[in-house]
Order: sequence, then structure tokens, then C-alpha cells
Amino acid sequence: MTKILIADGLDKEALELLRAVPGFEVTVNKGMSEADLVQTVPGFGAVVVRSASRITRPVIEAGKDLKVLVRAGIGLDNIDREAAKEKGITVANTPAATSISVAEHTFGLMLGAVRNHAKAVLSMKSHKWDKKALEGTELFGKILGIIGCGRIGIEVAKRALAFGMTVLVYDVIPVKTDVAVKQVPLEELLAAVDLITLHVPKQAKPILGEAEFGKMKNGVIIVNVARGGVVDEKALLAALNSGKVRAAALDVFDKEPPEDFSLVDHPNVIPIPHLGAAAAEGQQRAGLEVVRILKEKLG
Repeated sequence: MTKILIADGLDKEALELLRAVPGFEVTVNKGMSEADLVQTVPGFGAVVVRSASRITRPVIEAGKDLKVLVRAGIGLDNIDREAAKEKGITVANTPAATSISVAEHTFGLMLGAVRNHAKAVLSMKSHKWDKKALEGTELFGKILGIIGCGRIGIEVAKRALAFGMTVLVYDVIPVKTDVAVKQVPLEELLAAVDLITLHVPKQAKPILGEAEFGKMKNGVIIVNVARGGVVDEKALLAALNSGKVRAAALDVFDKEPPEDFSLVDHPNVIPIPHLGAAAAEGQQRAGLEVVRILKEKLG
């Protein structure tokens, strides 16, 4: 019998399928700290997480029977892959499962930013009618810059093209796609675009900092549904205050939940509590992919 620990939420259907697999014993225990995980993980052959739980080196070292670690989502920054590799533990994720969820979320934030939706909602809830003051702009005819053009970036590009936008992309590797995007150097993208959206993994240092903001058009819009830290938060705040950045829609932050609410409180920021992949359909696909991975690796 292989014991599987579900340390974060998992789609209900996927959980039922996992429990029905012969030889699997499934335990759900959410909201554990590192210390809790260290105490709990001995005896388990696999651990499944989303974004809340962190599988650190001490957790991995305590998991003497661990064979597989799975993240039901995109990215692996909450799993110490080096420690897992040293122990011969397989690490997997579900990068394709929530691509559409994140792309749609990105587009929703873009629309909200150009049409002042958040300000309009707050205004109406204060029983005001600020129709003239909240005039926005269209996405049609604008140039979108996508930094990081993998699965999610391509899905965003498809939707942007349907809106009549021109799409420039920057990536550290050649972008191979039939979608009508133009890959350009980062400096060219920064100087040309009206909106920038980021879809990259966690970085050692920010991709967008003070120097990069200085190269952008005045009134640019920034959307970040990637990871905290890929945009320098202090530099972004300064760019918002100066008017260089017209608006920012942020799904992710350096610290989650934030400890410094300067960006959250800025009137031209749409703050979201990391909901990019939080759509029922995407979570269902992720859950079913987790089941497939565990059956393949542990069966």
C-alpha cells in the first residue's frame, strides 16, 4: 500500500479517482506548516501540493519513503527540486492544465485596467456616478508585449489577436508557434508596447526594474500573473506615482499575503490574491493530471 498525502486542495473528482486506485491510501491534511509536514511526511510515498504548502529540504529529508512529489499547477518554486534530486525523488507538475484559466484571467485584468472597472465598482458602491471621470480606452489596435511566451503566453496571444491587437513577444528561447506573434529583443518590446503581461517562472532578479520602466512608453499598463519578484515592486510603485505606468493589475506579490500594502492601496492598481489558476475547469484538469502522474510513477 502506497500512502499519498494531499497537502493542499485537490479537485473533488480527482480525489475520488485517486482513492479508487488499488494500492493507494489517500490522506488529506491541508494548511500544514513546515514543522507539521516534517512530522507528518514519514511513511508517505507521495505528496501532492498546490501553491500553499512548501516542500523544503527538511520536509524531503524527513520523508524517508518519498518517491514522488507533485504540484497540481504551474511552476515548481514551492518544491526544493535540488533536495529531491539528491534523494532520487521524482518531481512533477501540471503545466498545461491551467493555461486557459490563467490566460483568461490575464485578459480579464487587461480589460479591467483599460476600462477602469475596479475604480468604477468602488465608485458605484460608494453611491457615486463617475461616468465621465472613468472613461477608458480600447484594446483594439494596441500593441501587447508578452514576456515569456510558453503555453500561457501563447493562449494570451491568441486572445489578443482576436481583439485586434498586435503582439510582440520576448523569451530567452526561440518561440515556435503558428500564432501570429513577432519575437523581439526585450528592449525593442519595452519601447514599442502599450501593455505588458508577464508569463515567466520565478526569477533570481526582477525582469522589470527601474531601468526597464524608463524605456517604456508613458502610460503603459503592466499585468503580472506570473510570480512575485519578476517585477520590482518599488520601481513599479515609483512608475505608477510618476505616471509612466498608467495602471497595474497584479495577481502575485513578493510576499503572499503582502506585508507592504503600498501597491495594493495605490488607486491605479488592481490587486488580486493569486487567483490566476483558480478556475474550476483548470483545477479539474490539474487534478486529473495528478491522478495520471501518480498512477504512472507509483503503479
